[in-house]
Amino acid sequence: MSSTILITGSTGLVGKALVKMCLSQGHIVHYLTTQKSKIILTENCKGFFWNPQVDLIDICCFEGVEVVINLAGSSIAQRWTNTAKSSILSSRKQALELLYSIIKENKFQIKHIISASAIGIYPHSKTHYYNEDFNGNDTSFLRKVVRSWEGALKSFKSLGINTTILRIGIVLDKHEGALPKISVPVKAYIGSALGSGEQWQSWIHIDDLIRIFMFVLDLKLYGVYNAVAPNPVQQTDFVKSVASIFNRPLIFPKIPEFLLRFVLGEMSALALESQRVCAKKIQDLGFEFNFHELDAALDDLL
Repeated sequence: MSSTILITGSTGLVGKALVKMCLSQGHIVHYLTTQKSKIILTENCKGFFWNPQVDLIDICCFEGVEVVINLAGSSIAQRWTNTAKSSILSSRKQALELLYSIIKENKFQIKHIISASAIGIYPHSKTHYYNEDFNGNDTSFLRKVVRSWEGALKSFKSLGINTTILRIGIVLDKHEGALPKISVPVKAYIGSALGSGEQWQSWIHIDDLIRIFMFVLDLKLYGVYNAVAPNPVQQTDFVKSVASIFNRPLIFPKIPEFLLRFVLGEMSALALESQRVCAKKIQDLGFEFNFHELDAALDDLL
């Protein structure tokens, strides 16, 4: 059954693929963008301007909408200056707070909000296998961001709106995101593992991620779910798999942690932290991954 769906963050890696999938399944898509140049108006896909920083939104975006999919937030893959950290944190919280206040004020009849989150909520560990029930008190920046992000979603329950949180791992896509950053140097014979190479990386093929969004939408699944493939890998094995696809040797030694911390600063946590995350909860509800193993995903993408 088709619905009218409002999507924030629709021009990002995940957003673009999600809009395409929703339209292909007969849904009507309304999307919010901070760039007026990216607004288009067609019969089934309409763009609307907003600016959460100043509480500005075109409320016409809610016309006929029953489901909101929230992907809004400043990219975390940027050097973590004080200004950038403030933007990363506030952009996620402000987006949800603005949506909440407008829905409440206008009594819009939203039934379901699905919000992106991240596996960064789980602390760095080379031994722990994380499921959705884990509760920790780690105070690092990544944990602070994700807890704030998810915390801002709780207010929607007071409006009787069902909520779903998807904690997303490393999204593998041919053209954007982490994979090109790894595959380009490997292809050029200068690839190497990062840090110890022992850190776990919980990944997901972009197609499976979009299918998870549609799965929770279609089945009206609420709560928290890890959006990762069933078989995370350690960083050295990830790089070796990419090298195998391109038939390239890994000549260079691992890049030491101290060098990554010197070059990337605090943001080096994105490369060095280890999160081994479990996908069993979504699988037990009937979701079937097309890409269980990293080699199959890389073969498809590269």
